[in-house]
Amino acid sequence: MAMNDETYTVEEVAKLFKISKHTVYELIKRRELHAFKVGNKMRIDKIEVERFKKADSSAGMNEQALSLLLAGSHDFLIEHLIKYVTKQANFLSIQPTYIGSLEGLMMLYRGNCDVAAIHLLDPSSGEYNLPFIKLFFVHEPLTVIRLASREQGFIVAQGNPKEIQDFTDLTRKEITFVNRQKGSGTRFLLDSHLAKENIEPSAIKGYSNEEWNHLSTATYISRGIADVGLGIRSAAEQLNLDFIPVANEQFDLVLRWNKKNKDALQHLLDIIQLTSFKESIRSLKGYNTHEFGKIIHEKNRGKQ
Repeated sequence: MAMNDETYTVEEVAKLFKISKHTVYELIKRRELHAFKVGNKMRIDKIEVERFKKADSSAGMNEQALSLLLAGSHDFLIEHLIKYVTKQANFLSIQPTYIGSLEGLMMLYRGNCDVAAIHLLDPSSGEYNLPFIKLFFVHEPLTVIRLASREQGFIVAQGNPKEIQDFTDLTRKEITFVNRQKGSGTRFLLDSHLAKENIEPSAIKGYSNEEWNHLSTATYISRGIADVGLGIRSAAEQLNLDFIPVANEQFDLVLRWNKKNKDALQHLLDIIQLTSFKESIRSLKGYNTHEFGKIIHEKNRGKQ
């Protein structure tokens, strides 16, 4: 049985197909089975397991199929995009690694992935993403696509029983906080606000408690393990928690073009800009998709 209705662990996939864990990791390495990381643990979507069941395991995937590696921030829009691609475009697959915005951008910089998903606030300018992109990528062929503006804020229990309203409340002795990992865009946002208000991290109980995605953070609140965390509205909505808005941020995809991935990246662009995918995400709460698919920065694309 899967760990939940949506994902399997490597061990569960090995048991399901009666193969060793080593074989599962080899399939993932060869991109015949697509997995993603949550922290340092591999997970495989239920829909991907079903696809693999139907595939000819002796032949592997179609040699003409295209695949992309995506690294960076976890977001429900990314999850929806990957599922949409899996269902609608059997010639293209996306393998995600959720390691935070900064690490995702660094993987792209090092050439270890094709796409980075980021929401990084530059405290000096108050601008998202582009200051970091322009700092690290000078000559590389790039396209930056806007996915959405999304709400970040405090996730608290229903009714906000601890009456949390701003960052100074995080220092109250009776408040337990749950944080995001270093390098995540949410951690950038938190630390910039703490610096602006001269709040020492050591004054916050739970500052060192780190989670790797928004839903895990919200689960701490839902279970009463923590009183508050910083995260996106859609995570609070999923667990029926209250939400106090703090910021509207820009969530973007950064595509780095080369000769090997240009066809796959063009297919991804077409799916984002030309298909019904945008309509499928309109119901997600906490997102403004008005600029969805807009190219906000492009450089040297024709030089790959």
